[in-house]
Amino acid sequence: MSKELLDELNVQVATWSVFYTKLHNYHWYVKGPQFFTLHEKFEELYNEATLHMDEIAERMLTLGGQPLATLKEHLENSVVEEASGKESANAMVKQVTEDFDKIMDSLKKGMDLAAKDEDDMTEDLLNSIYQSIEKHQWMLNAFLGEENN
Repeated sequence: MSKELLDELNVQVATWSVFYTKLHNYHWYVKGPQFFTLHEKFEELYNEATLHMDEIAERMLTLGGQPLATLKEHLENSVVEEASGKESANAMVKQVTEDFDKIMDSLKKGMDLAAKDEDDMTEDLLNSIYQSIEKHQWMLNAFLGEENN
């Protein structure tokens, strides 16, 4: 496994960690008429985020890599930022869709690097995560009443 691929996988580990916390923030602080819908959706997403983080980190360990494992490292290497704590319900959903765009870009980069390394297993793992995000992206854009990107 190339250093470049390991670095990109660490971006994913860091990103999913920060995103997990952000989704918890949204889960706890969402308000308004869509509370029940979004409260449940954010819980679904943070549960999925922790699975993705764990799968990628364990893949790295299997291949002799070292996943980032501190909050400081996660904040420094994530492609998404923490929640501000002041978002409206719709702003939360919009931010999640924007974060998914960033995560998908990183996943694509990781898939390309895995293909270059002829690491089909890592490429498949990242592709599976990508496909899951695509579906969430479609649903969240429908919630916002927007066309797919």
